[in-house]
Amino acid sequence: MQRLWQFGQTVLGLIFRHPITGTSIIPILPDGEIVLIQRRDNGKWALPGGMVNWGEDIATTVRRELVEETGLDLGRIRRLVGVYSAPDRDPRIHSICIVVEAEVQGRMQVQDTLEVMGIQAFSRCSLPLDQLSHDHTQQIQDYFDGLTTLA
Repeated sequence: MQRLWQFGQTVLGLIFRHPITGTSIIPILPDGEIVLIQRRDNGKWALPGGMVNWGEDIATTVRRELVEETGLDLGRIRRLVGVYSAPDRDPRIHSICIVVEAEVQGRMQVQDTLEVMGIQAFSRCSLPLDQLSHDHTQQIQDYFDGLTTLA
């Protein structure tokens, strides 16, 4: 049912020509490592996240997407990293992505096997920055630079 709703949201965005709002989460484990997912559609690494459902606020979306894609629980949202709205940032559709840094905890485990084929925690120096999907390299670099970006 959820997949059908997400598909419907995408179709509505195409019909009405308005961008879709989504989130990306920079999940920080207690040891400081960053959790990335490996996307099933393109095999690339990515920040977890997804579309905001009708009636949801950003914090609820962050919490839901973390659990759905990583099995991790949200401790707290630390800060807004940026809002990314370039029409070509996502090859599938024009989307506006709100990126947050979040403290997370729990056991990493792929929950959504249709979207995610892997999950891994990386230290800053081992992040696969040359293998990231969408504009996630820029999002992570803005995070490391301490920026709050409007792009």
